[in-house]
Amino acid sequence: MRQKIRKGIILVSFLLFPATFYYFSPYLIIQGASEGIIAGSLIVFAVLFLLALFLGRGFCGWFCPLAGMQEACFAARDKRVPNKYNWIRYLIWVPWIGIIIFVAISAGGFVKIDFFYQTTYGFSISDVYGLFIYLIVVVITVILSFAVGKRAVCHYVCWMSPFMIAGRKLRNLIKWPSLRLKADSKRCIDCMVCNKVCPMSLDVNSMVKDSRMENSECILCGSCVDNCKSKVIKYSFSR
Repeated sequence: MRQKIRKGIILVSFLLFPATFYYFSPYLIIQGASEGIIAGSLIVFAVLFLLALFLGRGFCGWFCPLAGMQEACFAARDKRVPNKYNWIRYLIWVPWIGIIIFVAISAGGFVKIDFFYQTTYGFSISDVYGLFIYLIVVVITVILSFAVGKRAVCHYVCWMSPFMIAGRKLRNLIKWPSLRLKADSKRCIDCMVCNKVCPMSLDVNSMVKDSRMENSECILCGSCVDNCKSKVIKYSFSR
């Protein structure tokens, strides 16, 4: 039941994506910064970083619009994705952060906050240009999902995940209570179901065996929790 609820939430989030598109836009942050404006998407990314201090990458598993689109592709393309190439997304993310800083400094710094920047009454897509950009994102997401595998965008392209990964690593450094996974390796029967159902293609079985459930790519979706018949893995809000 929990997984049905989760999948329903991310599907609805995807269906609402045309309305919320600009609040996740990496480009509007640059455009706003060039005008000295803190756009809504910059605020959203900052909030995701703060939430990651307590909820890890739970947003990716439970609310991300692109998650709904990618998991909908699982029915046609349920291929595991190599995690060893996750560094590719930083080739996009690091220069993007550098550009934001450069244009903001060139504009004399941020002087205004406009959460609804470039939206129409709070809605994102209101013209052909906006629709065109949205469709490009959708097409790229679908192509990567079919060509590479499960949640390929999350692994190799996503511009939001580094904020949450940074927040999670800070949490691990400070060691305050947060949402996480716990496992009792003694109960594991090596059925490998956890590996099969993990949408992020993680080797959950090895994580259980090593008693190290912390992984920067874990999105806390609970698929391994809810599909393990031996009840090896569970959610925990702890240090």
